[in-house]
Amino acid sequence: MKFRTRVAVAAALAASLCGQSQAATELVIATVNNGHMIEMQKLSKNFETANPDIKLKWVTLEEGVLRQRVTTDIATKGGQFDVMTIGMYETPIWGKKGWLQELKTDAKYDADDLLPAMRNGLSVDGKMFAVPFYGESSMLMYRKDLADKAGIKVADKPTWTEVKELASKIHDPKNGVYGICLRGKPGWGDNMAFLTTLVNTNGGQWFDMNWKPQLESKPWKDSINFYVDLLKNYGPPGSSANSFNEILALYNEGKCGMWIDATIAASFITDPKQSKVADKVAFAQAPTAVTPKGANWLWAWALAIPSGSKKVDAATKFVTWATSKEYIELVAKTNGWAHVPTGTRKSTYANPEFTKAAKFAAAEKAAIDSANPNDSTLPKSPYVGVQFAAIPEFQAIGATVGQQMSAALAGKSTVDAALKASQVAADREMKKAGYYK
Repeated sequence: MKFRTRVAVAAALAASLCGQSQAATELVIATVNNGHMIEMQKLSKNFETANPDIKLKWVTLEEGVLRQRVTTDIATKGGQFDVMTIGMYETPIWGKKGWLQELKTDAKYDADDLLPAMRNGLSVDGKMFAVPFYGESSMLMYRKDLADKAGIKVADKPTWTEVKELASKIHDPKNGVYGICLRGKPGWGDNMAFLTTLVNTNGGQWFDMNWKPQLESKPWKDSINFYVDLLKNYGPPGSSANSFNEILALYNEGKCGMWIDATIAASFITDPKQSKVADKVAFAQAPTAVTPKGANWLWAWALAIPSGSKKVDAATKFVTWATSKEYIELVAKTNGWAHVPTGTRKSTYANPEFTKAAKFAAAEKAAIDSANPNDSTLPKSPYVGVQFAAIPEFQAIGATVGQQMSAALAGKSTVDAALKASQVAADREMKKAGYYK
């Protein structure tokens, strides 16, 4: 009898242990549908093999949809996601509100190896609330062969006047080459990311020190008139619908003479498997006008854990793995050093294998290092952020203004009318939020 009891107890215990091992922690990860994140999903089987008690479930969304879904989920404490892909706009706002788990990393992770611009942009009061998966600034990417043919040497730090001149010389629509390609698709993180840097370098800002919107100021008028005129004369048709992916496709087909956009594009346009002009591309810093301040943006796509999560330990394991030196080495081993996620770690730029494979490395790092979210405008501004203002209201304001700027570019509105409508909408939103009466 005793023997049978022991056998039964042992069997029950074995079954219980077996059940425990089967009940792996499932992490639901919300991310954006771009190349580096899709690669992360493929390589995550390495993480699951090393951590058999953790299973990963991916929710991959287009950028605009991702922003809406994660914002709604975290604001309502929906708990749909254990790991969220967010950026430098959301992190300081949500961190201050207590919506994100503070990320404490160990010595092996080496947080001091993170580029200061990235670490600071994802921290609040010295506490990190997200870790950077890849970081970026913006820079000028241009066809050196076309510039050479036109007899123009592009400076490392060009002006917008010089860029316009080059665009006019290399614009050749009959042969399918447009002088310049720039974002036109509406969105606070889309056309407005680029346009804010143009406004900054023309000496403008979103809000003055009293939080009054400045959308009808001279720098805004100068910037938007210049932008509309530049794309109307030297850009591809339908520019008002073009975002990063549309322009990337045009560039890789050899249809863009120049492009000012995210530094992360460099790894794609220099890849001979993707780009017909991979060996003809050169790089310079983002163009400047009145001031160098805020001429190039700063962004990181980062991984964060909602506060109140029941799976903090498993989620922390995953986000530290995906943003570690070891992960970068895994991508390099799998796809080559030219394809690693960039803009996050000093050690990547110190690696001779990376700098040899990535001819854009020096220009990219110079752009990231020069971007300062705490001092991005010529007149003093009350907000943090280069290509956005890190306040909750900016998302709605930026989206509305983005629609107006896209309409002006498409010729559906005049620049003055678009800026007036933008000023009215922004003023209404800021009053409603109680910034002033």
